[in-house]
Amino acid sequence: MGFKEMILKDRENTNKSKFEGTFLDYLEMVKKDSSIAKLSHKRMYDIIMKSGFKVLKPEENPRIKKIYGNDIIKRYNFFKDDFFGIDNVLMKLVNYFYSASMKGEESRQVLYLVGPVGAGKSSLVDSLKRALEYSESVYSLKGCPMNEEPLHLIPKHLRDEFGEQLGIVIEGDLCPVCRYKLLHEYEGRYEKFPVTTSSFSIRARKGIGVVPPVDPNNQDTSVLTGSVDISKMDMYSEDDPRIFSLNGAFNVGNRGLVEFIEVFKNDVEYLHTIITATQEKSIPSPGKGSMIYFDGIILAHSNEAEWNKFKSDHTNEAILDRIVKVEVPYCLELNEEVKIYEKILKKSNYKAHIAPHTIETAAMFAILTRLKASNKVDPITKLKIYNGEEVVEKGTTKKIDIIELREEAGLDEGMKGISTRFIIKAIDNALSVSEYDCINPLSIMESIIRSVKELDISEDDKKRYMALVQDTIRKEYNLILEKEVTKAFIHSFREQAESLFNNYLDNAEAFVNKNKLKDKSTGEELQPDEKFLRSIEEQIGISESSSKGFRSDVTSYMFYVVRNGGKIDYSSYEPLKEAIEKKLTTSVKDLSRIITKSRVRDKEQDQKYNAMVEQMKSNGYCDFCCDVILKYAANNLWKD
Repeated sequence: MGFKEMILKDRENTNKSKFEGTFLDYLEMVKKDSSIAKLSHKRMYDIIMKSGFKVLKPEENPRIKKIYGNDIIKRYNFFKDDFFGIDNVLMKLVNYFYSASMKGEESRQVLYLVGPVGAGKSSLVDSLKRALEYSESVYSLKGCPMNEEPLHLIPKHLRDEFGEQLGIVIEGDLCPVCRYKLLHEYEGRYEKFPVTTSSFSIRARKGIGVVPPVDPNNQDTSVLTGSVDISKMDMYSEDDPRIFSLNGAFNVGNRGLVEFIEVFKNDVEYLHTIITATQEKSIPSPGKGSMIYFDGIILAHSNEAEWNKFKSDHTNEAILDRIVKVEVPYCLELNEEVKIYEKILKKSNYKAHIAPHTIETAAMFAILTRLKASNKVDPITKLKIYNGEEVVEKGTTKKIDIIELREEAGLDEGMKGISTRFIIKAIDNALSVSEYDCINPLSIMESIIRSVKELDISEDDKKRYMALVQDTIRKEYNLILEKEVTKAFIHSFREQAESLFNNYLDNAEAFVNKNKLKDKSTGEELQPDEKFLRSIEEQIGISESSSKGFRSDVTSYMFYVVRNGGKIDYSSYEPLKEAIEKKLTTSVKDLSRIITKSRVRDKEQDQKYNAMVEQMKSNGYCDFCCDVILKYAANNLWKD
């Protein structure tokens, strides 16, 4: 399709969706489908739910169970491509709109998002505004500056009768402009009042009002409720609607949304309009006109410091009582934090190669700065537990209750630390200075260190952040790299691992059941090879006295998996998986050290080295970062 055809087709579709008719025509439409007269909160709730949702049941998802316990988690498709690691926040948000759509108390309250900078508050609001822009048009009175609901034309003494026939409850009243037009242009014959469709637009200020922070010395409530046209005051009286300019944020946001950016940067007197706009659903008109009905979502956001300052003043109780607060903390799940950076990077024009574990390393630093110190576990272990990972120590899965860790940390965990923007800038800087158009975990750590040094924060925080990068994260990355290089060196790692696993399982099962093993080659019956069993178990610190229990646990678990229709392999049981990997790592450590360090290799060594490089490249490394990583491994891992 050419450009002209695209333009003409769009124009045709737009014209088809437009409606022009009388109020009588509109009544017949509402009688067939009462949902076209829905209120603003119901409209937003329906937009979100239209995309559907997925219920993450703990019993079906081990990782979800580890993170959320027995809580049922709903993941809404409306948010799934843009927001990560804040499922609880999004559920609170949707619950607010559900309650408000049912005309509960929330429908008469401000939705207030509070959280640290870069946590996603503005992005959440933007997603709701964009959703309105792409939603279906609403029916409104033609020429109304507030795009109001046509049912407001029905006289109050007839509303119960009309409502019964239409199957809805009619609320609200005409704005002064439409009331004047009804009386003077249509002589009170409201059935003839023209009705049309109106879309939502941020740019055109239709259905979406935005209130930025205003200079306290220059606050003007006309930004909220419109103004009086001074040029017409010599023609009409002070209460004549013809002098009103209903172009304030509440006027244009009627039937849609009004956003207050950094709401508490304004003086409290400026916010008094919120009091009537919520509970009474009405706003002042300019000049000396009567109150005007308002149906809209009031959505405010700010950071925690401003919220704490505002709520500490007891004179603000009237506004505080009209607020539903939803905290938007930083993401504390490593996997989800990585998705945030990947999403942002996809929107950029950078085409550089990113080595494996690069984004993960950056995300690790961000989350460690946000986690509170624990007396129960070290920072890396806490990070892994919050990410829903199994933490294995001395051959057994470490049983640490995530709920206890959260209670220890307090409700404000995740409200402080390094922001997403800081990490993205550090990644951008690493990409910008990359000589070979490639970044890796080492270059990211260097970029983060440079960025931390430039931060305007306390020296204590700066030292803590530097220690996280130079010590905690580097040690964890060394462990990851050691395993990765070793796996790359052993091309048949999986086959060897499975062979060790099957051998261990056969021997452990025979030991537990006090049976003998039959040699597959000779048919000879043999005792379980305890020396072999111990060589595996020692890798994860299992003592000889504990070995019997460990073997029993392994065989019982494998039997349980098979009985429930599952398949078993070397990775089925986390402690045994770690033991097997460590066994393989130990067996090739010396050889891989020689090969990575050797400047002059013989033919066989050279072949093995090249094969290792090819394996790493197939795992996502390029020639440059592979060379950098292997040189780092040679100098920092397997030291004599």
